[in-house]
Amino acid sequence: MNEEKILFVDDDINILDGFKRTLRRKFQVETAVGSIQALRKFNESGPFAVVVADLKMPKMDGIEFLKRVKEFYPETVRIMLTGHGDMDVAMEAINNGEVFRFLLKPTSQTQLINVLEAALKQYRLIRAEKEIMEKTLSGTISILVEILNIINEEALGRAARIKRYVRDMAIHLGETDVWLYETGALLSQIGCITLPPKILKKIRTGERLEGEELALYYKHPVIASDLLSKIPRMEKIAQMIAYQEKHYDGSGVPEDSIRGDKIPLGARILKIVLDFDLLINRGYSRRDSIYKMVKRKGRYDPEVFKAFLEVVQLEDQYIIKDVQVVDLFAFMVLLEDIVALNGIVLLKKGYELTSTLIEKLRLMDKTYGIKQPIKVLIPPKELIEKRRKALKD
Repeated sequence: MNEEKILFVDDDINILDGFKRTLRRKFQVETAVGSIQALRKFNESGPFAVVVADLKMPKMDGIEFLKRVKEFYPETVRIMLTGHGDMDVAMEAINNGEVFRFLLKPTSQTQLINVLEAALKQYRLIRAEKEIMEKTLSGTISILVEILNIINEEALGRAARIKRYVRDMAIHLGETDVWLYETGALLSQIGCITLPPKILKKIRTGERLEGEELALYYKHPVIASDLLSKIPRMEKIAQMIAYQEKHYDGSGVPEDSIRGDKIPLGARILKIVLDFDLLINRGYSRRDSIYKMVKRKGRYDPEVFKAFLEVVQLEDQYIIKDVQVVDLFAFMVLLEDIVALNGIVLLKKGYELTSTLIEKLRLMDKTYGIKQPIKVLIPPKELIEKRRKALKD
């Protein structure tokens, strides 16, 4: 029996029962009475490899239903059941990419099985291509981060510090593609590989940039955007990074007509978090940093800034604790550098730990030894679960 699930949707329960009886030995079949119940089933017990829907159903017909499936569950292969009189509708649905195949009623068991097997084959192909793309993308991102680490450790440190704020704001604002925002934050400083260390030092300390130095600094988002836009599936991240220094009122860079909500949401989030990080690293307290930002009229999206304040306030629920390397877990935030026994700094304070980083630290502890205990910030369990769910989805 095939492992992938197939969902049949019809407003006639007798027809659905017939599909179950006919196909249950060969396929994992589930049924839904009507489009509304089917969408609910997708949400509650999906994913489904294949969905087979009748064209004529009350409240929401098969075409509209399959359009919704295509929008929200694009990997699911869509098949439509239709009568002889609806051939034009069926052909149009295929031409528009809304369905993979259509079946004329009544259909023979052999024909139905052949079409379902072809649909499952198509689903496996889609999944395989997606897996290859995800691994390629993940590998590319890792290489870019490693390059940033080698060439400009300070820029990587800044990106690592802001990542958690950007991710939590995206979650708070109800965004679903949280990986996009997290990756955008991590790669936001990749353009800094072209900047001399003295410029980054001036930025960190608050020393004024002028003339050529200022122009050079403002080019780093564009350099990063141009680099990332050439990588498949990174187009949105490239736009997010390109506008990270753009003000909500339209001022800032790049100098164009884009303003307000036309600025990518990720860029509006980045602008707030990057400014906050600069102020903190210049020695201002959290309260004074926020006060300074509030006074900057027109620079930030009010709704996004509100989400930022709520995310920052959650830090009051964090617990400060001294832990051993063996007790580290993902989402802890370092309050001090992690230092090897030979004095080499392995990880600077401000980093949020990931499973990969923890594995490396444990290996280094066994090989070289790490000074312990380590002072960390531990988020509340509810926040950790929310992050895990968002990143999993």
